[in-house]
Amino acid sequence: MSGGVDSSVAAKLLTEKDYDLSAVFMRNWDTRDESGTDTGCEWEKDWEDVQRVCRTLDIPHRMVDLSREYWLRVFEPSLRAWEAGDTPNPDIWCNKEVKFGALLSHLAGLTPFLATGHYALKDHDAITGRPKLLRPLDRTKDQSYYLSSIPESSLARTLFPLSNLRKDDVRRIAQQAGLSTASRAESMGICFVGEKRRFSSFLANYLPPRPGVFRHLTSGRVLGAHQGLWTYTIGENARIAGQPERLFVVRKDKAANELIVAPSSSSALLSTGLLTHDFAWIWADAPPAGLDAPGGLRMHVQYRYRSPAIACTVRHADDGALHIAFDEPQKAVARGQIAALYDGMWCLGCGTIDDIVEAPEG
Repeated sequence: MSGGVDSSVAAKLLTEKDYDLSAVFMRNWDTRDESGTDTGCEWEKDWEDVQRVCRTLDIPHRMVDLSREYWLRVFEPSLRAWEAGDTPNPDIWCNKEVKFGALLSHLAGLTPFLATGHYALKDHDAITGRPKLLRPLDRTKDQSYYLSSIPESSLARTLFPLSNLRKDDVRRIAQQAGLSTASRAESMGICFVGEKRRFSSFLANYLPPRPGVFRHLTSGRVLGAHQGLWTYTIGENARIAGQPERLFVVRKDKAANELIVAPSSSSALLSTGLLTHDFAWIWADAPPAGLDAPGGLRMHVQYRYRSPAIACTVRHADDGALHIAFDEPQKAVARGQIAALYDGMWCLGCGTIDDIVEAPEG
C-alpha cells in the first residue's frame, strides 16, 4: 500500500474475498537522505495514511525499508543514464527491481500473492496457462506500460483488484467505505523528485554542471549555453532568449557536449524506428514467432506513458538487437526511454531504447 486511494481500494476489495490479508508499505526514498534534515518526510505522511486505512479495514500492516535497494538498483543507474544524456524511466525499473523484485524476495515464504493498486489486468493463456499482462478497463489510467518490465515469475504472484474499475468507481468505493484516502489527490511524477521541484533543480544536487552550447541544426551557429546534457530531453523547448522562433532539442552530441536545436517543423525531431539490445519478453523462453522472418512481426509499440500505441514491424537485427520500425514517423523519441511491445491488449515486454532511426531529411 502506498497511501493513495488506489491501493486503499485494492485492499478494501480483497477484504470482501476469502484472503488472509496483510498490508505492506515500502519506504523507497526519504528526502532526509538527500537534505540531511528532518524536513519534508513525505514517506511518513504516506505511512500514516496507510495505517489509518488499515485500521479502518482491520488489516495488519507493517513497513519495509527498501531505500538502499532503491538507491542501488534504481536511482544510481538512472543517475548515470541522465549524466550521459539519456532519458531513463526510473518508475519502470522500480517496479522490476524493487516492488516486484526486492519486495517479493523479502516476502518469500510469507505470502503466495502480492496485490497492488495498479490499473492493469492479469489473465492466463488458454493453452499454456501462463500469466499474461493486459491493459485494464480504464484505458485513461492504464499502467501496463509501467509494469512491462516485470518477469513472468513476479506476474504469476501478482493480483490487480482494480483491473475492471474506472477511477470514478474507485473514488466512490473509497467514499462509501469511509476510507481516509478517498479524496486524496493523485501523486504525479517521479517519487524522489516530488511535485514541487523542477527536475533539473533536483538533479543539480547530484550532477555537477558540465557547461556546453546550443548549436543550431542548419546554420551551425552557437545560440547560447547549457549546464549539462541532462538538463534537457529530446523534443523539449530549449527556451533560448533572443531567437525569432521557438527552438527544440532535436539531438545530443555527447562527444562535443552540445545540444542541437531546430524549429518544431524540423524533420530531425522525427524517427522512423528504434533499436533495443536488452529487450526482455515477459515470457522469456517463448518470444513470439516471426521475429526472424524477412517481413518481421506486426505489433504495436509504446515508448512513453499515456502515449498512443504505434503500429510497427518488429524483427531481429543482425547484431541480435530488436529493430522496431514505425508505420508512421514519430516525434521526440529519446535514447534511454522504454519501448514496450503489445499484441492488441497484451503487453509482451519491454527494452531500453539504445538507438534511434532518424527520418530522412526533407
